[in-house]
Amino acid sequence: MLVKKYEKEDAISWNEFVKKARNSTFMLHRDYIEYHSNRFEDYSLMIFDDKDNLVGLLPANRSVDNLVISHQGLTYGGLVLNVGTTLKQAAKILCELLRFLHINEIELLTLKVLPSFYSAYSNDDLLYLIFLLQGMRYRLDTAIAVDTSLELPCQERRIRAIKKARKLGVEIVEEESFAGFWNDILIPNLRSRFGVTPVHSLREIEYLASRFPANIRQFSAYLDGRICAGTTIYDTGRVAHAQYISADSRGKDSGAIDLLFQSLIFDKFSSHTVFDFGICNEEEGKKINTGLLEWKEGFGGRTYLHEFYKIETKSYSVLEEKFNGN
Repeated sequence: MLVKKYEKEDAISWNEFVKKARNSTFMLHRDYIEYHSNRFEDYSLMIFDDKDNLVGLLPANRSVDNLVISHQGLTYGGLVLNVGTTLKQAAKILCELLRFLHINEIELLTLKVLPSFYSAYSNDDLLYLIFLLQGMRYRLDTAIAVDTSLELPCQERRIRAIKKARKLGVEIVEEESFAGFWNDILIPNLRSRFGVTPVHSLREIEYLASRFPANIRQFSAYLDGRICAGTTIYDTGRVAHAQYISADSRGKDSGAIDLLFQSLIFDKFSSHTVFDFGICNEEEGKKINTGLLEWKEGFGGRTYLHEFYKIETKSYSVLEEKFNGN
């Protein structure tokens, strides 16, 4: 096998592999990864078999302390594989990946494992291989998601809020522009509550939406003609993920934020397998925002794991031994 660092001329091959991979979404497309290339030293890797077929990808960057990390600009990533990859083949790919890093004096690899509901295919072979390598799980987030097939009932408080919003005439719309939500709701809320700005600037989210118009969409709630709540949805086709959620005091008091999500989960994206609210954690999973958790669970959301591991690259020999190096 051959492992090589990604270069710009590899973009077409990379993107074609992502389209067909068993555990990928549009966020692993190079156009998405590279919108913030100035923030990270890219260390993405491509793995080829002995017939020069591309068999695996690792979206990654190198940190200042010489670690290779599942790309810090992405929510998830990990080792990206074909649908037909077997356990033994996955072991060989991961073995060669770790060997390459070890030879290049990288001591630790961190992996963000794709949450299970994002893929229609099993990704558990990677978890088993990480176990064999004695990878250390250093972070565990609670991803709160609605399995639309279960049809769990909404919490009574959510139902009351939805009825109130309807009575007040709250209107739910899909926006062509992200500016109203960013400038009037999201930025002021994040600044006043946490003293921070959104991970994506307005210019960045507009650029990404222009590159992925079918995947990045903005939905907002209006009360008396003024925006009061909104969410930016990342749509993978299988999963609708709320990348940003925010409401002002009017949006909360009127129940507009509740009506917005009721309409998205049970109407707009009801044909999707999962509606993903995102995490409710801080401090690398050790702290839970219980109020936010209760609100998300109120729509039928339940807990799924988002796992993060550190693996010593010298451990490649473990897989070599257990799978006979073949």
